[in-house]
Amino acid sequence: MLMDHWPLLGLHLKTPHLELRLPSDEELGQLADLAAAGVHEPDRMPFIVPWTDLPPAERARSVVQHHWLRRGTWVPDNWALNLAVFKDGRVVGLQEVAARDFAVLRQVSTASWLGVRHQGQGIGTEMRAAVLHLAFAGLGAHDALSGAFEDNPSSFAVSKKLGYEQDGVEQYSIRDVRVTMRRLRLPRVRWETHRHGATTITGLAPCLPLFGLSKEAAL
Repeated sequence: MLMDHWPLLGLHLKTPHLELRLPSDEELGQLADLAAAGVHEPDRMPFIVPWTDLPPAERARSVVQHHWLRRGTWVPDNWALNLAVFKDGRVVGLQEVAARDFAVLRQVSTASWLGVRHQGQGIGTEMRAAVLHLAFAGLGAHDALSGAFEDNPSSFAVSKKLGYEQDGVEQYSIRDVRVTMRRLRLPRVRWETHRHGATTITGLAPCLPLFGLSKEAAL
């Protein structure tokens, strides 16, 4: 079976309202359709790589290609887990958790997007809380990193709920304009006092070597 060679296919996160897992090919197509329909207002760009400036058909294709790329280049010291987010059985967005040299640094970063029609419903908080539970409770992370441009209050609101602290700034050229990203950090001790909701993880044990971990190292 394919799962014997790629056990991440069996990794599922469940929260009170959501399920996060790798999508099937058909579900990946649905995720691409969701991106084509819109992710944010056209007058701003929340991403360092402005992939949403692509025309809808190219934007959808980029979602598919990026997903395949992340799977194909996965190695234990440089990985990115791109989980489709499902609500009531429908794809609503994407939640990524990624790391380099995780076995040594025990540090992850997160990124995400939701289809426009699914925003403003608390889904963003719940899906990030789910991957933070995977990182801290499942993989034994010490820190989680995030960040957002100054014109993205919804992202900052999610981070505030989950206990992130300010961690400096970086400057980027986005659409030929100088913009400021505010970096954020969530140490394990603050995650433990700001846990949001309940998350159940299934199928993690056979995946641990892909994250660069043994069962004992992740605890």
